[in-house]
Amino acid sequence: RSGAMLPLSLLRAGKDNPMLVELKNGETYNGILINCDIWMNLSLRDVVCTSRDGDKFWKIPECYIRGNNIKYLRVPDEVIDKVVDEPVKKERK
Repeated sequence: RSGAMLPLSLLRAGKDNPMLVELKNGETYNGILINCDIWMNLSLRDVVCTSRDGDKFWKIPECYIRGNNIKYLRVPDEVIDKVVDEPVKKERK
């Protein structure tokens, strides 16, 4: 797939799909995306949380992640193919 893609378009296409979220503090969350909003706040279900050093794991039924804490997102390739292009708004001069 060529061209630019907006992060929110990708997240909307990823709803009900697995994803990995790495936070700025180094923790990772693997779960199914339930919902996202315009600030990239995420709700995940069936989550496995891994500590920053990778030696502790927690299974969580559901969690909420604030968008400003997210460092990295990984989604399956098939989600990228589902992304609907959204028009990019250009500023008036």
